[in-house]
Amino acid sequence: MKKFLLAVASVVLGTVSAMAADLAPQYTKAPAMAPSYNWTGFYVGANVGGQWGSADPTTSTVFSPTGYFAASSVPAIAAVGAQKVNSSSVTGGLTAGYNWQVNQAVFGLEGDINYFGFKGGATGSAVYPCCAPFSFAVSSQVSADWLATIRGRIGFVATPNWLIYATGGAAIAEVRSNFKFTDTFTVTESAAIRDTRVGWTAGVGSEHAIGGGWSLKAEYLYVDLGRSTATSTNLTAGALQNVFTHSVDLKSNIVRVGVNYKFGGPVVARY
Repeated sequence: MKKFLLAVASVVLGTVSAMAADLAPQYTKAPAMAPSYNWTGFYVGANVGGQWGSADPTTSTVFSPTGYFAASSVPAIAAVGAQKVNSSSVTGGLTAGYNWQVNQAVFGLEGDINYFGFKGGATGSAVYPCCAPFSFAVSSQVSADWLATIRGRIGFVATPNWLIYATGGAAIAEVRSNFKFTDTFTVTESAAIRDTRVGWTAGVGSEHAIGGGWSLKAEYLYVDLGRSTATSTNLTAGALQNVFTHSVDLKSNIVRVGVNYKFGGPVVARY
């Protein structure tokens, strides 16, 4: 009987111990905190893409009773001299900037200098209204080799590693234009414009951080460099003279992709 009671007690105690073990609190290790990208910091980068744009060079003159042209020739020259030059090319260059992240907003200042590659020309001709069959011709050449921008950026962090932004500021380029007027009387006139233009630019973009300070971006910019004007009095018609006015403007669309590298900056922990 005593052995039986001892066996029963042993079974009961074992069962209670097992139940106590099951009811004991279970502890698990907290997950490690993963680093979250922060956009604050100085960065440098490079970009490549394409530009397509247009320029509107103009050539005109004025009527003078002692000048070379008949009154009817003045509007005819202006009509032929209102020309259109289209250009497209590969563009690429270097970028540097600084971002400040405040919660989900990112504010930045960015500058870049790029090969622009704008180049093109146009030619038109017509018969003198007063003096058929004699005619005249007007030609224009426009180019801009480089483009620099200084822009502000304001963006929204859609995900910790993905930034969507708008940008705008100043656009700077040297616009070069050459103009020439000729007619079948062998009269010629020419002029050139060399002007470092300060215009404006605006656009939108997206940038994605890929780790180690590196990020990839895609960007669209619209550029308007405004209009430059020059006058000329070098008409080769002996004592007869006419003042010519030449002008040119330049606008362009740019689509490009790039890679940036950010130096330092805080890393925010997240679960």
